[in-house]
Amino acid sequence: MGKTIIQQARGHGSLTYRVRKQAYKYEIKYPLSEGKGKIIGLVNSCAHSAPLARIQTDKEVFYNAAFNGAVEGQEIELGGKNVQPGNILHLKEIPPGTRIFNLEANSGDGGKMIRTAGSSAVMSKIAGSKRVILMPSKKEIILDENCRATIGIIAGQGRLDKPIIKAGKHWHMMKARNKFWPRTSAVKMNAIDHPFGSGRGKRIKSKIAKRNAPPGAKVGHIRPRRTGRKKR
Repeated sequence: MGKTIIQQARGHGSLTYRVRKQAYKYEIKYPLSEGKGKIIGLVNSCAHSAPLARIQTDKEVFYNAAFNGAVEGQEIELGGKNVQPGNILHLKEIPPGTRIFNLEANSGDGGKMIRTAGSSAVMSKIAGSKRVILMPSKKEIILDENCRATIGIIAGQGRLDKPIIKAGKHWHMMKARNKFWPRTSAVKMNAIDHPFGSGRGKRIKSKIAKRNAPPGAKVGHIRPRRTGRKKR
């Protein structure tokens, strides 16, 4: 009798493979209004690798990734032209060479890119109404000048310097964010647990997945143009 492999079980979405709602209770976003804000607290979030700053404005309270050197009680500006760490500015007001993070992909979406601890992008070039951003991967992207970003570098840069040491600690870290860990090679599994399992000595043969195969069973070559060894 067959067995539901782990890819299919996770895709089913049961409570066993679902993250706790409390882990994602803090949402990083930008307010629509401009003005001044004040950091009223630094909080730890299980769903984010960096600490978060709780910022209060005249109208609301929102969360943003804390920048390197942030302290409680510090004031920041939303909008304007003051290029200081922590300020949230439009890209058109940021000079080239400035370190930025939490970039908006589209104007008003609240920030979608560069939100990992210790990361930052660089304002590279000005191209008319567009801005060229140099990402940490050394690739360049082009964004509209009305998109917003935060000045500075995200805090928590040295979080990976200390070794985890114990597998149990690593398991709890991944469990808090519903990450699949430990990851096991498919060929090391039993035949009942994965289509690549067993192999009688790990001799892997290429498998052609059916086009209408369900998630989890769709492994190997998916809709290949051709199969077999290519003849010269």
